[in-house]
Amino acid sequence: MIDATINPNIAHIALKLKTLPESPGVYQHLDAEGRVIYVGKARNLQRRVSSYFSHYEEKSAKIKMLVRSVHDIRVTVVATEVDALLLENSLIKRYQPRYNSMLKDDKSYPYLVLTAETYPRLLFTRGHSLKGQYFGPYPNGRILRELQGIIRQLFQYRTCNTMGRRPCMKHQIGLCAAPCAGLQSHEEYLATIEDIRRILKGDFGDIVEGMKERMYTLAQELRFEEAEGVKRKIHLLEEYQSRSTVVDTNVRDIDVVSIVSDERYAYVNMMRIKRGAIIYSISHEIKKQLDESDSEILATAIPMLHEQTESTATEVVVPMAVPELPEAYLRQTADPRGDRRKLLELSMRNVESYQKQCRHQRALTQGDAAPQAVKLLERLQKALGLPQLPMNIECFDNSNIQGAYPVAGMVRFTAGKPNRKEYRKFNIRTVEGPDDYASMGEVIARRYKRLCEEGHPLPELLIVDGGAGQMEVARRVLREELHLSIPIAGLAKDDRHRTGELLCLDEATGEVRVVGLKPTDPLFHLLEQIQNEVHRFAISFHKEKRSKGTFRTTLTDVPGIGEKTAHDLLLRFGSVKQIERLTEDDLASAIGPAKAALLYAHLHGTSA
Repeated sequence: MIDATINPNIAHIALKLKTLPESPGVYQHLDAEGRVIYVGKARNLQRRVSSYFSHYEEKSAKIKMLVRSVHDIRVTVVATEVDALLLENSLIKRYQPRYNSMLKDDKSYPYLVLTAETYPRLLFTRGHSLKGQYFGPYPNGRILRELQGIIRQLFQYRTCNTMGRRPCMKHQIGLCAAPCAGLQSHEEYLATIEDIRRILKGDFGDIVEGMKERMYTLAQELRFEEAEGVKRKIHLLEEYQSRSTVVDTNVRDIDVVSIVSDERYAYVNMMRIKRGAIIYSISHEIKKQLDESDSEILATAIPMLHEQTESTATEVVVPMAVPELPEAYLRQTADPRGDRRKLLELSMRNVESYQKQCRHQRALTQGDAAPQAVKLLERLQKALGLPQLPMNIECFDNSNIQGAYPVAGMVRFTAGKPNRKEYRKFNIRTVEGPDDYASMGEVIARRYKRLCEEGHPLPELLIVDGGAGQMEVARRVLREELHLSIPIAGLAKDDRHRTGELLCLDEATGEVRVVGLKPTDPLFHLLEQIQNEVHRFAISFHKEKRSKGTFRTTLTDVPGIGEKTAHDLLLRFGSVKQIERLTEDDLASAIGPAKAALLYAHLHGTSA
């Protein structure tokens, strides 16, 4: 037993340990403020809870930390191990204890829900804000949308927010039977919803058999067009089922759970199987709290996943035996053969792939970037003399044609990778005409003024798509107007409009110097990628805006020169001034002799 130097409240705890029953139940460790910091289950409460406070030196660092924090113990006696399992799951969700390993919040996963309305609807949703029966979660929205689309082709059901009294367009195109107008009875509508519910649960067989009987009946009644329509639906459903089926359809109703782990995290995948078809597959990342074994994590994760997915399975296929999971709760298959082994191997491939995704995402968002990316950013930091590693780099570019539809784009790279959620588009509000410097100043001021007002972190490096002039504009806005010290660099292009050189602003002297980089240098390639990406993003936004308006420039004032011709000329030659320097033959090679003669005459004041 530990002493007071480890836990000052050990005398009270020791007294309580002597009175604990030797029966199944759930225990809660509380801290000095009365907060629940750990919840566990036990076949024998006294033996399990006492084990925390004996052989202290043999415990892991995390368990030692837990033991030092325990101020009181609370227990609940239950009748069976299954009751203890379910109560533990409920209390963990209720208290969110610090030292329990828990599934991440699943509210971002997509679900299908049959709403609890008089005439239910089938809706796509994330989270559980709607009243009704939920199906999922699904691994991504694409799979869910595909299933929803198939159901839409198979059955007629309402999608309107409010029911009117007259048939709408959906009825006219065959997507709804118009129960609102009395063209379908409430009983018939609910029968349709029940069929949808069965498909969402994976019960394809009975639905297909019922459709086949319907098709034969229609054929016997010589209603061949209706029979053909039912046949198409059967084919659609069987095709979807065949794409989902991975093993013998005699594998009726099971769950397959796999796990991989490292020192800090465990990754769990659950596949829901009905009649040999994967109904859905979902993966979770779990942060370890007390150095739990894979078996201990599964004992907690499986009940949570079953409740979350409303699973009806009575068998779970697992990669190892889970003694903490009572057989009365779920029958375990820990050394599967045949089809169950194939399913477990598939689940393992899913969870290993998910582990790689999580590690990569963490590298990008938590500063734990891949070694190669870190090395590049460290080189960039050294080359530019930056005070911090530039984990977040923002780059700006303008886009307009002769001042028409002026816009700007901003991209952010995090840990050397595009962070597209942070991309931003800007309409130029205060600048008239083709003034790139003024446009750059406006968008930089708007961007960083807003970040400061909203309390968001600033990037470690700002790059402008341009030379010394653009950098000076950025310096003036940041230093003199906003009083910010974000480091500034520039990416200048060569005469072929390709990334030419990296420019650095010396804050002490105000001078711009060139940072020597070879075109074959990986760091040069990263900067080139940033410049190309911001240029693409700004151009795309400009095209999007231009397509919604009427393009007008000096060139379109020339009779016979339309928007497309003017646009092509400006993209090819850059500006009206450049076009004025061209000969008539040069113009003819671009737009043909007839238009070239008209344009040349207009620009030079001669008669065509």
